[in-house]
Amino acid sequence: MASKPKVQEVVIEKMMTGRLVTNLVGTSPLIFNAMSAKARHELLLPRGRKTAAEKAQTLKHDPISEYRNSCYKRRGEGPTRLVFPASAIKCAIATAALEVPGAKKAQIGRLVWAVGDYVDIYGEPELFMSVVRSADMNKTPDVRTRAILREWCCKVDLRFVMPTMNEVAILRLLETAGLVIGLGDFRQEKGKGNYGQFQTADDADVKSLLSRGMDVQDKALESPAMYDIETEELYDWYNEERKARGK
Repeated sequence: MASKPKVQEVVIEKMMTGRLVTNLVGTSPLIFNAMSAKARHELLLPRGRKTAAEKAQTLKHDPISEYRNSCYKRRGEGPTRLVFPASAIKCAIATAALEVPGAKKAQIGRLVWAVGDYVDIYGEPELFMSVVRSADMNKTPDVRTRAILREWCCKVDLRFVMPTMNEVAILRLLETAGLVIGLGDFRQEKGKGNYGQFQTADDADVKSLLSRGMDVQDKALESPAMYDIETEELYDWYNEERKARGK
């Protein structure tokens, strides 16, 4: 008579939540890339194509407005005016898993998350103008204005599922994300730029940056400094040409 198969007991280990709070300090400038209010309005209620007469009467670009609108900003009081989506940090960590043997992007995306909708960004923004390629079929060149921070830092509150993940593994992924992924526009992940890179830091390492909060950022948004010579030349030419055309 055949023996009955043994029934194996299924043991499900209890999962717990771990926590890692650390500072990120930029090793390369951070370019803000928030979608402008104008672009969001067009998505919500498109106005259609402009006529030639309408195009002639309106300016294609408004650098100061584009500079301010490129930032993620806090309404009301707080430690900083500038903030950044916490989900972008989670995404950077998950993408970094592609560069780490044994880790999977989808798995890390399920097991790690950043607390809150936004993190506070310390640093003084400057106006940055550069030539970019549009997303159309012809890759039409255009000049885009954004806010950029030469030096920046933020504090992140990360949670992860234990025992699958641990603090050491999260730190390694975070360091990899800062090196090969980055945050913001033209970041390291995209291949062409090397902006938005970061590394973990102690409180003492970011102490000097913590003074560049709400007051400094409000002043810089109101009256920005130019990031580089190319930006300054473009901005000066724009103002002179606008006056010459009576705009």
